[in-house]
Amino acid sequence: MLIDYKNVTITQVDGKEVLKGVNLNVDDGEFVYIIGRVGSGKSSLLKTIYGELDIDEADCATVLEHDMLTIRRRAIPRLRRKMGIVFQDFQLLADRSVENNLRFVLRATGWDQRDRIEERIDQVLDAVGMTDKRTKMPHDLSGGEQQRVAIARAILNRPDIIVADEPTANLDPVTADGIMDLLCDISEMGTAVVMSTHNLPLLEKYPGRVYKCEEGRMERIVQE
Repeated sequence: MLIDYKNVTITQVDGKEVLKGVNLNVDDGEFVYIIGRVGSGKSSLLKTIYGELDIDEADCATVLEHDMLTIRRRAIPRLRRKMGIVFQDFQLLADRSVENNLRFVLRATGWDQRDRIEERIDQVLDAVGMTDKRTKMPHDLSGGEQQRVAIARAILNRPDIIVADEPTANLDPVTADGIMDLLCDISEMGTAVVMSTHNLPLLEKYPGRVYKCEEGRMERIVQE
Protein backbone atom coordinates (compact mmCIF):
# COMPACT_ATOMS: atom_id res chain seq x y z
CA MET A 1 0.00 0.00 0.00
CA LEU A 2 1.53 3.30 -1.10
CA ILE A 3 -0.82 5.51 0.92
CA ASP A 4 -2.81 4.28 3.91
CA TYR A 5 -4.88 6.92 5.73
CA LYS A 6 -7.35 5.86 8.40
CA ASN A 7 -9.44 8.41 10.29
CA VAL A 8 -7.02 11.25 9.54
CA THR A 9 -7.69 14.79 10.76
CA ILE A 10 -6.08 17.56 8.71
CA THR A 11 -5.53 21.06 10.03
CA GLN A 12 -3.91 24.09 8.44
CA VAL A 13 -0.80 25.67 9.90
CA ASP A 14 -2.99 28.17 11.77
CA GLY A 15 -4.71 25.29 13.54
CA LYS A 16 -7.96 25.48 11.61
CA GLU A 17 -9.44 22.04 10.98
CA VAL A 18 -10.19 21.45 7.29
CA LEU A 19 -10.89 17.71 7.05
CA LYS A 20 -11.80 15.07 9.60
CA GLY A 21 -12.17 11.29 9.36
CA VAL A 22 -10.23 10.96 6.09
CA ASN A 23 -9.84 7.40 4.83
CA LEU A 24 -7.73 6.88 1.72
CA ASN A 25 -5.87 3.89 0.32
CA VAL A 26 -3.76 4.10 -2.83
CA ASP A 27 -1.87 1.25 -4.46
CA ASP A 28 0.42 0.82 -7.46
CA GLY A 29 -0.90 2.20 -10.72
CA GLU A 30 -4.15 3.61 -9.35
CA PHE A 31 -5.55 6.92 -10.59
CA VAL A 32 -7.30 8.79 -7.79
CA TYR A 33 -9.16 12.09 -8.07
CA ILE A 34 -9.73 14.49 -5.19
CA ILE A 35 -12.54 16.90 -6.05
CA GLY A 36 -14.30 19.69 -4.18
CA ARG A 37 -14.76 23.42 -4.09
CA VAL A 38 -11.98 25.92 -3.45
CA GLY A 39 -11.18 25.82 0.24
CA SER A 40 -12.65 22.36 0.77
CA GLY A 41 -9.30 20.84 1.78
CA LYS A 42 -8.05 19.26 -1.46
CA SER A 43 -4.66 20.97 -1.46
CA SER A 44 -4.24 20.51 2.28
CA LEU A 45 -4.77 16.77 1.86
CA LEU A 46 -2.16 16.60 -0.89
CA LYS A 47 0.29 18.59 1.21
CA THR A 48 0.09 15.97 3.95
CA ILE A 49 1.05 13.29 1.42
CA TYR A 50 4.32 14.99 0.49
CA GLY A 51 5.06 16.27 3.97
CA GLU A 52 4.38 19.97 3.51
CA LEU A 53 1.64 19.86 6.16
CA ASP A 54 1.85 17.85 9.36
CA ILE A 55 -0.74 15.31 10.47
CA ASP A 56 -1.54 15.55 14.18
CA GLU A 57 -4.35 12.99 14.53
CA ALA A 58 -4.98 9.65 12.82
CA ASP A 59 -5.46 5.96 13.48
CA CYS A 60 -2.99 5.39 10.64
CA ALA A 61 -1.20 7.72 8.23
CA THR A 62 1.53 6.12 6.15
CA VAL A 63 2.97 7.22 2.81
CA LEU A 64 5.53 4.98 1.12
CA GLU A 65 6.13 3.21 4.45
CA HIS A 66 6.78 6.51 6.26
CA ASP A 67 4.63 7.20 9.31
CA MET A 68 3.40 10.73 8.65
CA LEU A 69 2.43 11.14 12.32
CA THR A 70 6.02 10.83 13.49
CA ILE A 71 8.16 11.62 10.43
CA ARG A 72 11.04 14.00 11.12
CA ARG A 73 11.74 16.99 8.89
CA ARG A 74 15.09 15.58 7.81
CA ALA A 75 13.31 12.49 6.43
CA ILE A 76 11.02 14.51 4.14
CA PRO A 77 13.56 14.80 1.27
CA ARG A 78 13.98 11.01 1.27
CA LEU A 79 10.19 10.59 1.10
CA ARG A 80 9.91 13.06 -1.79
CA ARG A 81 12.56 11.25 -3.82
CA LYS A 82 10.00 8.48 -4.23
CA MET A 83 7.26 10.77 -5.48
CA GLY A 84 6.75 13.42 -8.12
CA ILE A 85 4.84 16.62 -7.44
CA VAL A 86 3.06 18.62 -10.16
CA PHE A 87 1.56 22.04 -9.45
CA GLN A 88 -0.94 24.11 -11.45
CA ASP A 89 1.57 26.98 -11.75
CA PHE A 90 4.37 24.68 -12.97
CA GLN A 91 7.06 26.07 -10.57
CA LEU A 92 9.89 25.77 -13.06
CA LEU A 93 13.09 27.70 -12.34
CA ALA A 94 12.72 30.75 -14.58
CA ASP A 95 16.43 31.52 -14.83
CA ARG A 96 17.48 28.25 -16.47
CA SER A 97 16.62 26.17 -19.51
CA VAL A 98 14.41 23.08 -19.63
CA GLU A 99 17.41 20.76 -19.50
CA ASN A 100 18.99 22.72 -16.66
CA ASN A 101 15.74 22.58 -14.67
CA LEU A 102 15.90 18.80 -14.94
CA ARG A 103 19.65 18.62 -14.37
CA PHE A 104 19.24 20.66 -11.18
CA VAL A 105 16.74 18.17 -9.74
CA LEU A 106 18.87 15.15 -10.61
CA ARG A 107 21.98 16.61 -9.01
CA ALA A 108 19.97 17.68 -5.95
CA THR A 109 18.73 14.12 -5.51
CA GLY A 110 22.12 12.47 -5.67
CA TRP A 111 22.82 11.83 -9.35
CA ASP A 112 26.51 12.48 -9.99
CA GLN A 113 27.40 10.66 -13.20
CA ARG A 114 27.13 13.01 -16.16
CA ASP A 115 26.35 10.29 -18.72
CA ARG A 116 23.50 8.90 -16.60
CA ILE A 117 22.11 12.40 -16.01
CA GLU A 118 22.06 13.23 -19.71
CA GLU A 119 20.53 9.86 -20.56
CA ARG A 120 17.76 10.33 -18.00
CA ILE A 121 17.00 13.85 -19.24
CA ASP A 122 16.70 12.48 -22.77
CA GLN A 123 14.35 9.73 -21.56
CA VAL A 124 11.91 11.95 -19.67
CA LEU A 125 11.78 14.63 -22.35
CA ASP A 126 11.02 11.96 -24.93
CA ALA A 127 8.30 10.54 -22.65
CA VAL A 128 6.50 13.90 -22.48
CA GLY A 129 7.09 14.86 -26.11
CA MET A 130 9.43 17.76 -25.35
CA THR A 131 12.75 16.63 -26.81
CA ASP A 132 12.87 19.56 -29.23
CA LYS A 133 12.41 22.08 -26.37
CA ARG A 134 15.43 20.95 -24.38
CA THR A 135 17.34 24.25 -24.60
CA LYS A 136 14.32 26.56 -24.32
CA MET A 137 13.72 28.82 -21.34
CA PRO A 138 10.40 28.45 -19.47
CA HIS A 139 9.15 31.85 -20.66
CA ASP A 140 9.54 30.65 -24.25
CA LEU A 141 7.09 27.79 -23.67
CA SER A 142 3.29 27.68 -23.66
CA GLY A 143 1.43 26.73 -20.50
CA GLY A 144 0.91 23.20 -21.76
CA GLU A 145 4.58 22.85 -22.64
CA GLN A 146 5.61 24.09 -19.21
CA GLN A 147 3.31 21.55 -17.59
CA ARG A 148 4.84 18.78 -19.71
CA VAL A 149 8.27 19.83 -18.47
CA ALA A 150 6.91 19.84 -14.92
CA ILE A 151 5.71 16.27 -15.42
CA ALA A 152 9.09 15.32 -16.90
CA ARG A 153 10.66 16.73 -13.74
CA ALA A 154 8.22 14.76 -11.59
CA ILE A 155 9.11 11.41 -13.17
CA LEU A 156 12.90 11.89 -13.18
CA ASN A 157 13.46 9.60 -10.22
CA ARG A 158 10.92 6.97 -11.33
CA PRO A 159 8.50 7.75 -8.49
CA ASP A 160 5.97 5.41 -6.96
CA ILE A 161 3.41 8.24 -6.69
CA ILE A 162 2.64 11.39 -8.68
CA VAL A 163 0.85 14.04 -6.62
CA ALA A 164 -0.79 16.53 -8.97
CA ASP A 165 -2.50 19.63 -7.56
CA GLU A 166 -4.90 21.03 -10.19
CA PRO A 167 -2.44 20.30 -13.04
CA THR A 168 -4.90 21.34 -15.77
CA ALA A 169 -6.39 24.39 -14.05
CA ASN A 170 -4.56 26.98 -16.17
CA LEU A 171 -4.82 25.13 -19.47
CA ASP A 172 -7.29 25.19 -22.34
CA PRO A 173 -9.40 22.02 -22.85
CA VAL A 174 -7.31 20.57 -25.69
CA THR A 175 -4.04 21.10 -23.82
CA ALA A 176 -5.62 19.72 -20.63
CA ASP A 177 -6.55 16.55 -22.51
CA GLY A 178 -2.93 16.16 -23.57
CA ILE A 179 -1.76 16.44 -19.98
CA MET A 180 -4.39 13.93 -18.85
CA ASP A 181 -3.33 11.48 -21.57
CA LEU A 182 0.22 11.78 -20.27
CA LEU A 183 -0.75 11.23 -16.62
CA CYS A 184 -2.89 8.24 -17.57
CA ASP A 185 0.01 6.71 -19.49
CA ILE A 186 2.20 7.15 -16.41
CA SER A 187 -0.45 5.46 -14.27
CA GLU A 188 -0.75 2.55 -16.67
CA MET A 189 2.99 1.97 -16.33
CA GLY A 190 2.52 1.40 -12.58
CA THR A 191 2.94 4.80 -10.98
CA ALA A 192 -0.01 5.86 -8.83
CA VAL A 193 -1.48 9.29 -9.57
CA VAL A 194 -3.34 11.31 -6.93
CA MET A 195 -4.79 14.40 -8.55
CA SER A 196 -6.96 17.24 -7.31
CA THR A 197 -9.23 18.95 -9.81
CA HIS A 198 -12.36 21.04 -10.18
CA ASN A 199 -12.66 20.07 -13.85
CA LEU A 200 -15.42 17.49 -13.46
CA PRO A 201 -15.76 16.57 -17.17
CA LEU A 202 -12.29 15.04 -16.93
CA LEU A 203 -13.68 12.36 -14.62
CA GLU A 204 -15.93 10.98 -17.34
CA LYS A 205 -13.28 11.09 -20.02
CA TYR A 206 -10.47 9.71 -17.85
CA PRO A 207 -11.96 7.30 -15.30
CA GLY A 208 -10.46 6.84 -11.86
CA ARG A 209 -11.41 6.49 -8.23
CA VAL A 210 -13.07 9.70 -7.02
CA TYR A 211 -13.19 11.29 -3.56
CA LYS A 212 -15.04 14.52 -2.77
CA CYS A 213 -14.08 16.99 -0.06
CA GLU A 214 -17.11 18.80 1.29
CA GLU A 215 -18.09 20.37 4.62
CA GLY A 216 -15.02 19.08 6.43
CA ARG A 217 -15.34 15.47 5.28
CA MET A 218 -14.00 13.40 2.39
CA GLU A 219 -16.21 10.71 0.92
CA ARG A 220 -15.74 8.35 -1.98
CA ILE A 221 -18.03 9.02 -4.95
CA VAL A 222 -19.19 5.92 -6.79
CA GLN A 223 -19.66 6.76 -10.47
CA GLU A 224 -22.47 5.10 -12.36
